[in-house]
Amino acid sequence: MKEVMAIIRMNKMNQTKQALADIGVYSMTANRVMGRGKGRVDFRIINGAEEGREEAIYQLGQGPKLFPKRLMIVVVPDEKVPVVVRALIAINQTGQAGDGKIFVMPLIDVVRVRTGQTGDTAIAELES
Repeated sequence: MKEVMAIIRMNKMNQTKQALADIGVYSMTANRVMGRGKGRVDFRIINGAEEGREEAIYQLGQGPKLFPKRLMIVVVPDEKVPVVVRALIAINQTGQAGDGKIFVMPLIDVVRVRTGQTGDTAIAELES
């Protein structure tokens, strides 16, 4: 089983939840986070700040700007990882900087607290 952690745009959260539900992944954890990638400085903002435009000065702030994002975590069986990753990319890929990142990490074990079930049984989705 694997943990799939995705950092996505805030405005893509509902579409992402629906895309995961469409492939049978309903369980997830999500948090609001702040971050930034390795993107370069937008020189239009710097030029605007040099010209004294208040909105550009505000955007520059006191250091590297952090942007609001969503951190979504799902735990799935190994065979479902490619489907989950494809769904995440399909919804979140705009071709622009800031689309996000997907991390796939191995898990040693999972325990469902309520029942004591472990492994894949603990993460199995209910069949409808």
